[in-house]
Amino acid sequence: MKIITLEEHFIDVAISKASADAIERLAPSHRAAYSNYPSHATFDKMTDLGPIRIADMDANGIDIQVLSIGGPGIQLIAPKEAVPLAIASNDKLADAIKANPDRLAGFATLPTTNPQAAADELERTVTKFGFKGAMISGATNDKFLDEDEFSPILEMANKLKVPIYLHPTTIMKSVRDSYYNCKKPDVSARFAASGWGWHMEVGVHIVHMILNGTFDKYPNLQMITGHWGEFAALFLDRMDEQMPQEITGLEHTISHYYRNHVHITPSGLFTMPLFKCALEMVGADRIMYSVDYPYVGNEGARAFLENAPVSQEDIEKIAYKNAEKLLNL
Repeated sequence: MKIITLEEHFIDVAISKASADAIERLAPSHRAAYSNYPSHATFDKMTDLGPIRIADMDANGIDIQVLSIGGPGIQLIAPKEAVPLAIASNDKLADAIKANPDRLAGFATLPTTNPQAAADELERTVTKFGFKGAMISGATNDKFLDEDEFSPILEMANKLKVPIYLHPTTIMKSVRDSYYNCKKPDVSARFAASGWGWHMEVGVHIVHMILNGTFDKYPNLQMITGHWGEFAALFLDRMDEQMPQEITGLEHTISHYYRNHVHITPSGLFTMPLFKCALEMVGADRIMYSVDYPYVGNEGARAFLENAPVSQEDIEKIAYKNAEKLLNL
C-alpha cells in the first residue's frame, strides 16, 4: 500500500536566523523549555532534502513526502526581508523535488507579511515548479487569514485550486500572557505551545474563517490542519447548536463548511481514540496522513494505518488516495 505524508518538514537556516529574535520576544521561555525535548529531529535530518530523508522513507514504507518549512519562520519576518527569503527557500525546495520527483513534493513558503507578494509567490511556485499548495504557520501580525488584507493569498489559492495547510506556530503574545501564564516558565512555554496553545489557536483560526464567510467568498478554497483537526473537529455538533445559521447568517452550517473545506491529518499523533473520533466527525474522505517528520520518526506510521479497525477502502483513502486527489499527485 502506498503512503503519502503531508506535514513533513525541513529547516531553512536563513529563515530560522531571521525569525529567531521575534520568536524569543513572543515566547521568551520557549527555547529553554524545549532544550531537552525528546525529539527525533537532528540538525542533519532537519536540513537534509535528499539522501538521509529518502533512506528513512525507504526504511519505513513512506512513498512520498510533501515538504514544508518547519517552525513559525517567515510569518514573523518583515516584508522587505521575508520576500527574498521565501523565494530562495522555495527555489531550494524545487531543486530537491526535481532531484527526487517520485518521492518528494512541496508546499510553498509564503511571505504573508506582504500579502500580494505572497500571492505572487504561490502562483509562481505552483505554475513553475508544480508545488501542491502552501503551508502557512498561524497568524500574521496577530491577524487571521480572513482579514481583508490577506485576500490576495486566498484569491490565488481559490483560483489555482490548491490547498493551504494551516500549521501551528508561536501564538499571539497577548493570548499567551493571559491564558498560559503558569507559575513555572517551562510549564507555561509548553502549555502555550505543543501542550495546548498551538493547537487551540489553529482550531480557532479555522472556525474564525468559517464564521466570517471565507468559504462563501472562495468556494474552491481548501484548508488542511494537522493533529486530528486542532480541536475544532471535536466540537462541530456543539458549534452548529450554539451558532446556527439564524445567528451566523451564513449559507450553511459550520459543520457543512468544515466537512467540505477542511481536511485533517494526524501529524504523528498515532493514537487510536483520536483517529476514531476524527473518522466519526469528518469521515474517511476528509482525512489524509502525516508524520511530522523529523520531529516525529517515521517508525510505526505504516503499522498504525495497517492495523486501524476500519475497512481497507478507508485505509487506502487515508494513506494515499485522498492526497492524490486533492494535490493532483
